[in-house]
This record gives sequence, C-alpha cells and structure tokens, in this order.
Amino acid sequence: MAKSKKRKSSKKAKKVRKVKRKAVKKKKSARKPNASFMKPVNPSSTLSAVIGSSAMPRTEVTKKLWAYIKRNGLQDRTNRRMINADDKLRPIFGRSQVSMFEMTRLVSRHLS
Repeated sequence: MAKSKKRKSSKKAKKVRKVKRKAVKKKKSARKPNASFMKPVNPSSTLSAVIGSSAMPRTEVTKKLWAYIKRNGLQDRTNRRMINADDKLRPIFGRSQVSMFEMTRLVSRHLS
C-alpha cells in the first residue's frame, strides 16, 4: 500500500492566499437616498390637520402618519394590516378602513 502524502504548505503561501481573499472584497459605498423621496412636498389642508402644515419629504409624511395611527390606536386589533380611520383620516382615505399598503397611495393625492 502506498502511503498518502500530506501536502505541506509554507507560511508564505498561506499569507498570499489571505492577501488574495482580502483583495477580492470590494468596499461597499453608502446607499444614496432617492432625490424624489427627499423633495419637500406640501400637504393639503385635510392632511395638515393630522401631520402639520409645513413642507416635508414623503418619507417624513409617512412617519408622521404612522405616529398618529399608533398614538390613537387606529390599527385594527384582529388584522393589523388594516387601519381604521377616525374623523380626521376619513376625508383623506375616503372610507372607514384601508389597508396599510393602500394608505400611501391614498395619501399621495393630498400632497403637492
């Protein structure tokens, strides 16, 4: 029977392999926000009753709207994806209950 030969690698070869692995990794650039999301928009008078009247980016509008929904407990208890509209949100949504996915589409009508 032939003896199996173990291949011995030198320390230099190990260092070269490590350097090659490090060289392959590319540095990721920071994610840039989309300019249209960051452009300030003006809310309508009905929407400004909920989030305020100052101009703000769409992302901030959504954050403030969710803060209002959570503060007033407007999320449906059984189906958390549904939002129950109160007196201030009913004119914005157009009905008494909407899905969280429809919410941004319905709110965008009140932004200019």
